[in-house]
Amino acid sequence: MFGRFLPKETSFFDFFEQHVKIALEISKEFQSLVSSGANIHAKTVRIKELEHAADMVTHNCLEALHKTFITPIERDDIFCLISRMDDIVDDIEGAAQCVDQYKLSVMTPEVKDLADVIVRSVLEVESALKSLRNFKNVVDIRKYCVNINHLENEADKILIRAVVRLFDEENDTRLIIKWKEVYENLESATDRCEDVANIIEGVILEHF
Repeated sequence: MFGRFLPKETSFFDFFEQHVKIALEISKEFQSLVSSGANIHAKTVRIKELEHAADMVTHNCLEALHKTFITPIERDDIFCLISRMDDIVDDIEGAAQCVDQYKLSVMTPEVKDLADVIVRSVLEVESALKSLRNFKNVVDIRKYCVNINHLENEADKILIRAVVRLFDEENDTRLIIKWKEVYENLESATDRCEDVANIIEGVILEHF
């Protein structure tokens, strides 16, 4: 009777891992973009392509969620996890679009620092999600989540430092506005990583 509600090929952990793999590729592509300041448009186009791929994973996950009667974790947790993961991708892609469209070719130390924090954050998210699949190594999962929280705090400090330096050293108001938007998109990506960590910790609390 319930056969149509339980597609055997559906694994929500597969969706999570597919999505975070794309997020990691996007974060590394953005890191490459700001490290060199070269081929900005081509890298931005690639990031946009990856963002579309992540959107498709999110769509497929939510479609499966609507069709599946029994899920390995709470339905709300699945929805929130994939949605916040998609927000990570959107924020990085938004920062790349700003760099490209605003023609920001001279990269700042702070944008490089934020890109580095994002790559490390997404790596921690990836590790946490892979461990979540079988609910093994709960201690490690919590460690990954704590690391993500620390990295979000690090990003906050970089953002403050970046904005202070902008207002202290930059005389072009338009440039201040452009860079501030880039920085805020990147810091928001680390916030979304922290959201993912908080959801994962909540799932662990429900099961242990």
